[in-house]
Amino acid sequence: MSAPIEAEDRFYRFEHPEGPGFWVRELPFLIILALTLGGVGYISMARRPLIGYWEFMALFMGVVCVASGWRHAADSSGRWRLIWTQALHWGAFLVAMNLVLLPSVQAIADSDTTSLTILLLLALGTFIAGVHIASWRMCANGVIMALGVPAIAWLDQSALLLTLGLLIIVAIGATILWWRRTVR
Repeated sequence: MSAPIEAEDRFYRFEHPEGPGFWVRELPFLIILALTLGGVGYISMARRPLIGYWEFMALFMGVVCVASGWRHAADSSGRWRLIWTQALHWGAFLVAMNLVLLPSVQAIADSDTTSLTILLLLALGTFIAGVHIASWRMCANGVIMALGVPAIAWLDQSALLLTLGLLIIVAIGATILWWRRTVR
């Protein structure tokens, strides 16, 4: 039996941001965060599921999980264990996502529900993958994705109110500009 990946104290160790090593370590997690926020924004605007996009995200996150856990695996059997656990983990996510997309499920779910369900599955998968590889950054990405679900739902429900508020702000700004020009 291979030894588990050692979590040690890397949760609490401060890593100095000097040098390119810091940014190389952080870049994949920042890319995941940016792609997630972009996907969430697109879902809230387009109101249709991004199936291929979330499949790509799952594969990309699987690669990032393997890469970030690689240096902490004790030996080659630990590395193979890491690869197989992540492959099975993200494969299970892809199966669950495709179950949500079955025609029998789509018959009772609209596109908003499907999009939010897939995003919630991805958030859960990301958080659990972060727990398995002992990466607080991956866990944080999962939490941010999960928070995107109620944010999208709130934006959908509040779109008219937000539009009205924006129109009021624009009207006040236009009135102030008009008033400043006529006073001169």
